[in-house]
Amino acid sequence: MIPGRGLVLDANILIRAVLGKRVRALLETYEDSAAIYSPDVCFDEAHENIPLILSNRGNDPKTGIVLLDQLRLFVQPVDEALYRNFEHVARGRVAMRDIEDWPVVAVALMLNVPIWTEDLFGGGIATWTTDRVELYLKGDHG
Repeated sequence: MIPGRGLVLDANILIRAVLGKRVRALLETYEDSAAIYSPDVCFDEAHENIPLILSNRGNDPKTGIVLLDQLRLFVQPVDEALYRNFEHVARGRVAMRDIEDWPVVAVALMLNVPIWTEDLFGGGIATWTTDRVELYLKGDHG
């Protein structure tokens, strides 16, 4: 892993890693060159939503949960006890957006790394979307 290169994933990216191919492929490709984190609550949210999504699509929900559990090989869950001290600042940064996203911002602040997201912007932290995150992972971000 390259020191200082890391990303925090929100729950939507975890869900995309289970349901699609692109996110998981990026995680597998860059597992040795970047540290990837996600708050524990994002794993919980993904665990709640993946079975519903797969059931609605007529697919086996258990398969999705197995894939989500496998993501822990690439994505380090961060326990709330570690990022709790950043809650107040994080909530202030996302107050005008979705206050429930504060754990993602708190982990990013704690680790001083950007966020990989499709919908969490404007919190004063660098964000990368799936269509551009490979630039960051390759080190092509200036």
